[in-house]
Amino acid sequence: MERDPSRNISKAVIPAAGLGTRFLPATKATPKEMLPVVDKPAIQYVVEEAVSVGLTDILMVTGRNKRPLEDHFDRSFELEDALQRKGDDARLSQVRLSSTLADIHYLRQGDPQGLGHAVLRAAPHVGDEPFAVLLGDDLIDPRDALLERMTQVHRRYGGSVVALMEVDPALVSLYGCAAVRPTDDHHVMRITDLVEKPAPSQAPSNYAVIGRYVLDPAVFPVLRTTGPGRGGEIQLTDALRELAVNDGVGGPVHGVVFTGRRYDTGDRADYLRSIVRLAWERDDLGPDFREWLRGFVDSRRPQPAEAPVPPHPAFAPTAVADALGR
Repeated sequence: MERDPSRNISKAVIPAAGLGTRFLPATKATPKEMLPVVDKPAIQYVVEEAVSVGLTDILMVTGRNKRPLEDHFDRSFELEDALQRKGDDARLSQVRLSSTLADIHYLRQGDPQGLGHAVLRAAPHVGDEPFAVLLGDDLIDPRDALLERMTQVHRRYGGSVVALMEVDPALVSLYGCAAVRPTDDHHVMRITDLVEKPAPSQAPSNYAVIGRYVLDPAVFPVLRTTGPGRGGEIQLTDALRELAVNDGVGGPVHGVVFTGRRYDTGDRADYLRSIVRLAWERDDLGPDFREWLRGFVDSRRPQPAEAPVPPHPAFAPTAVADALGR
């Protein structure tokens, strides 16, 4: 049966099987997705983003030691009871929210073979439907509605849609990189080629792929025949390149250029910056935090050197010499 490219998307896949080695030793026993960003684990921001555009059927592709993810999105009756008896309705509401956000399913990736392999593991759950993929390292500010825009582009053009961001050309080797041509739709590009983590001299542009995708299910048969690529892993970028270059079954590949607020929690320094930026804008924490942070920064500024105090005229060298009769 022919697929209808305008169908609404209802399913999201969140790959969450990474080991989080950049955050060791914190991630030795705690999944990196559960590291707090202010007062919520990073993964909850991602789930809330999916839910905000109606993606309430969510599959998390996990790995070993990821059980805390399931616990977080499950009911905690003992904690709820304790908060209820204390009359702490605000925290009780927060605790219950995570267990009622969406219908969340879990699947072990097994042998970790890259992002493309994790997405392929989702095929039985997704079936013959378009779906979204959200990477947990990228948090998108809800005011910027990137995923909503991507679903709109998918409804208009069909095929697959990726999120693009212009980066410093020196940094393209950290991302998948797209060759593009403009469309008549503002901030929407037609993707003609994709390269995974190219050297800056070999990059087709400085448009980098960031962690949001809306994919046609035609990506699954391509992934099944995609061999290991960069880093010896099955790369989603390589499969999307096949769809973009061939432009056959599965439709075209488009990119939505994102210029909004993105919080990268996959790197230690960027993780700290993300916490500061999000706490700065919180209504409950922001005023006191901003005042403290300004004072802290000011206290660490180098103090200007004090100008030397000139000697009293009576002790100037010439005055001393005259007094001694020299």
